[in-house]
Amino acid sequence: MTQLRGDLWQTRTESPFPGLTTHAYLWQGPSGNVLFYSPASDADFDAVEELGGVSAQYLSHLDEAGPMLGQIADRFGARLHAPAAELDAIGHHAHVDAPVEARRHVDANGVEAIPTPGHSDGSTCYLVSGVGGETYLFTGDTMFPAGDGTWSTFLVPGRGSASALRSSLELLATLRPDIVISSAFGGDTTIEEVRNSRWQKCIAEALASLPS
Repeated sequence: MTQLRGDLWQTRTESPFPGLTTHAYLWQGPSGNVLFYSPASDADFDAVEELGGVSAQYLSHLDEAGPMLGQIADRFGARLHAPAAELDAIGHHAHVDAPVEARRHVDANGVEAIPTPGHSDGSTCYLVSGVGGETYLFTGDTMFPAGDGTWSTFLVPGRGSASALRSSLELLATLRPDIVISSAFGGDTTIEEVRNSRWQKCIAEALASLPS
């Protein structure tokens, strides 16, 4: 586990298959520890336990679902939050305790859910306030570092919608995050500080990666 901020940790870099790197992020929120995304293995479970375990886990979309969900629930008693639009796909792996409805809202854990369909029908970004006054935005696969210093996005063939994804990125452009954290594709890290005009540049880069 790598500590990024006073209340934020990143799990080790993992590669579920060649060409893909993933991370999960533990945030110490006002109502307990929240895990965003899902690790690909249990390698950091002991470290997570030392940090106080996990009270809630949030998935941004169905691609993050897998066998680790059940192990996290069993080990830590975490309640799983996941997009309501993708319950059928995610439910094959674990029970979803708290379906996240497709409306912008802040829940009891202090997590703001922002529906961002496009990469998948239920894709959802999450916004939280960090202990140091910074705002953390978790984007899942809606947008991510491309590895060349720019941000990108992509459509899965036969799934999602380019027009919906464009609208979702335009919505994200109205936010003012300090730190943006995707779930995958970022090499050793999927996090970037977006000061001043950098966030708008990240959005423009992601929009430019969409098919015309």
